[in-house]
Amino acid sequence: MPSISEFFAHLFHPNPVRRGSSRSIPERGPDPAAAGTSSMGVHLTTTGLRETDNIFYPGSNLSSLYRNRYDYDRQTILSECLRSWRINPISRRIVKLISMFVVGEGITVKSDHKATNDYLQTWWNHPLNHLGRKCVSFCDEATRSGNLFFLCTVDQNTGMLYVRAVPADQIEEIITAENDIDQELAYKPIKQGAPLWPAYNPLSPPAPALLGYSGELTANSQSLTANSQELTANFMLHYAYNQPVGVSWGEPDLAPMLPWIGHYSSWLEDRARLNRFRFSWLIVWKRKWENEAAKLAKNRELAANPPLSGSWLLLDPDETVEMPAPNLESGDAEKDGLALKKMIAIGAGFPTHYLAEPESSTRTTAEAAGTPTFRGLEQTQQFFLDILSEIAAIAVSHRKQFDRRVNPDSKIQAVGPDITERDNSSLALAVSRVYPAFSELFDREGIDEDELLRVVYRMMGDSVVPRPSSAVPMKRRPLKPVSTSQQPAGRPVTPGAGNAPKDPGDPEPNLPSDEQ
Repeated sequence: MPSISEFFAHLFHPNPVRRGSSRSIPERGPDPAAAGTSSMGVHLTTTGLRETDNIFYPGSNLSSLYRNRYDYDRQTILSECLRSWRINPISRRIVKLISMFVVGEGITVKSDHKATNDYLQTWWNHPLNHLGRKCVSFCDEATRSGNLFFLCTVDQNTGMLYVRAVPADQIEEIITAENDIDQELAYKPIKQGAPLWPAYNPLSPPAPALLGYSGELTANSQSLTANSQELTANFMLHYAYNQPVGVSWGEPDLAPMLPWIGHYSSWLEDRARLNRFRFSWLIVWKRKWENEAAKLAKNRELAANPPLSGSWLLLDPDETVEMPAPNLESGDAEKDGLALKKMIAIGAGFPTHYLAEPESSTRTTAEAAGTPTFRGLEQTQQFFLDILSEIAAIAVSHRKQFDRRVNPDSKIQAVGPDITERDNSSLALAVSRVYPAFSELFDREGIDEDELLRVVYRMMGDSVVPRPSSAVPMKRRPLKPVSTSQQPAGRPVTPGAGNAPKDPGDPEPNLPSDEQ
């Protein structure tokens, strides 16, 4: 029985004919492995996919339907996140809050090697880079799109690396190796006819000059074809946030909140519109009119001269004036708005009082809600700092080709601000209380220096910095002897009699008392 794809193939292409020739082309060649080639040597344009009943709808196996987004879906999500950030104050606030915590007062890069550190400062503050002031926009882009694309250009004369961020919606496709989705080869711009941007290969050493890429791909090996025109060395770096396993693209932090931000905006707009009509009123003049003309005349009179506030209104016994107001009964709408805002706060990972909703006025509740928030922000900050550290290491590796003083193998790190300062006082108090007791154990050789450092750094809320093997061992303080004034009364101090000054921590021997 023919499959669905074969049925549609016979329906729309019953007898495929090559353009410009009347000779018919057989439906299938004798060799199924010859993709797109008939027995007469005519090349057929195919998609490279064999359609079956299982993969007819998505174009691939059904198991990958929910693993990766379609291109149009991804472009829609990215455009909606950007639009929401532009026009919605809640989206703008969420993105700003993440940048305020992650970047804070600024991020710097440094190295423990002097020449490398000097070059890093020059590269970081270069007039064509200004990476310090761009960190906020990088962090905002990561929150809005979930992907950071950096187009890097290397100056062939100095080895200086220039970094430019490319919006994620300008990338149409991420081209990866056939057998490994983590090995990204190139990035296809959304602009038609634009050349591909080659991906950075960390396994190949940097060269002073690279070849530009023409953007051509072969269907079998997906290898990049380089043209003969020498260009300035350029490559692209890609970092993905919220990346599912087996997918090249990341997911925006703002995407799950978009529907609920839209619901909250609609709810707030409806509530504001209803409250406007709540204070609207009409004058209803009731009486028995002689005819329709008299009623219309009175209507025109009131429309031309409406009664003013504080004026007199004289009525006949059969006349009644009413001013009804709409009864909306919207007292419970506040709970609906709070529920929507809680859903937005859950998606952002922030307590509601971060979003101008002081649900609880107690400080204990606010501090308890801050712990998971700070944990998530620390994770985001660490990932962002790792990205900047990797770019800085790449900049140093390219500079090494022109300056032998720099050391790419030195420790290069990006340093950011503390996520919260409220723990500094409690951490200092913890260290001041723990250190005397554990230093005493160290002096008595109860613990080694590694254990002492681990406990102290643990109380500081930091990780232990590994000490180099050439470091001088920590010295132990000598134990203080007990003076004669600390001896019990009536006990003579005789050298060699076993009652000489001892360590204060040693147990006292059972001596006979004076009463015995």
